[in-house]
Amino acid sequence: MAQQVTKIYPVLEMSCAVCAMNVETLVRTLPGIHSASVNFASATLQVCFDPDRISPDKIRQAVQEIGYDLIIETDDPVRRQEEAQKRHYLALKRSTLGAWLFSLPVLILAMFFPDLPGGKWIMLVLSLPVIFLFGRTFYLNGWRQALHGHANMDTLVALSTAIAFLFSLFNTLFPQFWHHRGLEPHVYYEAACVIIAFVLLGKLLEERAKGNTSSAIRKLMGLQPPTARVIREGKETELPIGALRPGDKISVRPGEKIPVDGILQEGYSFVDESMISGEPMPVSKKPGATVLAGTINQRGSFVMEAVKVGADTVLARIITLVQQAQGSKAPVQRIADRIASVFVPSVLGLSLLTLILWIAIGGWEDISYAVLSAVSVLVIACPCALGLATPTALMVGIGKGAEHQILIKDAAALEQLCNVNTVVLDKTGTLTEGHPSVTRWIWMEENQELIAHYRDLIYTAELKSEHPLGSAIAEYLLENGAQNIGIHSFESVTGEGIVFGHETTRYWIGNHRMLETYQVKTTPETETHIERFQMQGASTFFFGTDDKLIALGAVSDQVKPTSFEAIAALRKLHIEVHMLTGDNKYAAAWIVGEVGIDHYQAEVLPSDKEEYIRRLQQEGKVVAMVGDGINDSQALARADVSVAMGKGTDIAMEVAMVTLMNSDLMLLPKAYTLSKNTVRLIRQNLFWAFIYNIIGIPVAAGVLFPLWGISLNPMLASAAMAFSSVSVVMNSLRLKWSKF
Repeated sequence: MAQQVTKIYPVLEMSCAVCAMNVETLVRTLPGIHSASVNFASATLQVCFDPDRISPDKIRQAVQEIGYDLIIETDDPVRRQEEAQKRHYLALKRSTLGAWLFSLPVLILAMFFPDLPGGKWIMLVLSLPVIFLFGRTFYLNGWRQALHGHANMDTLVALSTAIAFLFSLFNTLFPQFWHHRGLEPHVYYEAACVIIAFVLLGKLLEERAKGNTSSAIRKLMGLQPPTARVIREGKETELPIGALRPGDKISVRPGEKIPVDGILQEGYSFVDESMISGEPMPVSKKPGATVLAGTINQRGSFVMEAVKVGADTVLARIITLVQQAQGSKAPVQRIADRIASVFVPSVLGLSLLTLILWIAIGGWEDISYAVLSAVSVLVIACPCALGLATPTALMVGIGKGAEHQILIKDAAALEQLCNVNTVVLDKTGTLTEGHPSVTRWIWMEENQELIAHYRDLIYTAELKSEHPLGSAIAEYLLENGAQNIGIHSFESVTGEGIVFGHETTRYWIGNHRMLETYQVKTTPETETHIERFQMQGASTFFFGTDDKLIALGAVSDQVKPTSFEAIAALRKLHIEVHMLTGDNKYAAAWIVGEVGIDHYQAEVLPSDKEEYIRRLQQEGKVVAMVGDGINDSQALARADVSVAMGKGTDIAMEVAMVTLMNSDLMLLPKAYTLSKNTVRLIRQNLFWAFIYNIIGIPVAAGVLFPLWGISLNPMLASAAMAFSSVSVVMNSLRLKWSKF
């Protein structure tokens, strides 16, 4: 079976949500397509297909046949889309200015000088550029859609303005037709012109606002430099990023951004990785260390070997994940999609019905009002607000999360996260630092010079040890001034510790078994220390010579500084917090006491964690599991929302629904709040989009006219339609500027 490929292609020439539905429906019917989703707000097609059955060129060709286009080139398609959008924006700006320049005189003549001699002919002449030049795209796109049996917003605008213009043109050329019937021939050139001007203005404002919703992607893409200095045959050559290949030797100077993922080969430096991991402290880099694209070299120069380039870098994967998430559809959007698919045909039917009913009610004397009402229905019923309601809020919400080191995999995860009422946390690496460190050291010796000598001895010996606790002890001693002084013998004793010699003395350091091996007698005070360490879940180590105990200490995985604050924030949000760990009950009890968790279970296996979550779900709880994405894979798969703790390089970024890219657990309540705010915005947008059409269409059709004489002029209808789309986008942008 051929492997499926998922790609994101920018879509050009879409003007409304129905356009997005048309492209999506078409692509889904093509052979070899497994799934397709079009995001109108980001103008992208996310498609999963079988490359053996269909190629990107075939997909593009099919899309072009119905009047749209795809950018399928692999050489920076996002940049090409931005360039196309910029050209489109400038052309739209010119058309908008031109339309208003000619429409305003027509509007002034119609409103203030309706009986001016030759006024109708002046308005006709001024209307021609608006209809056939500045508004021509509506007619061309509407015609292309009609040829393929489709209809969209351009269809509504084209029909409404064409009806108003042609009706006015007939009345201008043949006024006697109405005079013979005792009627006054009215013209509505101003309606046709101002509708086009308002729609163009609305689209211009909409395009400008939509550009702000994708700023997160542009910021992420801006992290990668456009060029790199490659060393070939002993010479440095500056090449575009796209020309780099694995194995290339790249020179990086202080202050420069690292171009690709690789291994440092020559030199030493500190690298600012905060834009990827969120960790504020620069990371020391020596030969053999991994360096990531988009991070900033702070001090020394170095030479690195490219390992992952292009779409394989961590930064590129993050950008792709954010793009896919922004292009995905939330479950709540399905309602809007179903309505959008039948919206335009329904509006065309309502417009025709409005025309027929008013002619039937008022006769030919009300033909002008009947035409205006039908035109108003066509104009006000643009489905743009409905189509923008969900994707704009999602783009802003998911983009804002990415800027704050919260990677959300898709819209469904974002929507589900706000429903969570129970969080299950793994201990190691989630609540704790994830690596052992010395928390206590007690010397039985009081001579400071001798203590300093012992520190040097232990540090020298532990440098040779391969045990993780040995590394923690060596790191602690180094921070306290220890030096490597050399030892003449070293032996690792399995299950106990290490034995080493210096000059004529033999020393040992290890666990309680070492005490038994060397028959060391402990004092009551020592026993008290050991018991306290055990109650805190720490591992105790001992240092001595022969049967003499010189020092003891504790090594444990320390609680992260922000864990207590994060748990308190979750509880304030009325979220129940649980902890699961494979560690012993003493360590578990100590941790939950430190951070304020009421529910926990210790000494659990991966299958036990899954069963624990299953029981919570059976109690009706919506559960989020937070772990490292690998050891907790069963529990993560079982949970309603899976959250991985990582630093941007973990495989968890690929499998978890939400990834907190740094070690700060405070990102979890922030992610929950972001989800809640985004979903609330989506519901607000959908509510106003529905209410707008539910109220606007009947008013435009004239249902209030018989009772109160209230009618909706097509010009006002076009202004209201433009305002509705812009207001939805602006409402979504409020999230971008809000704090969480």
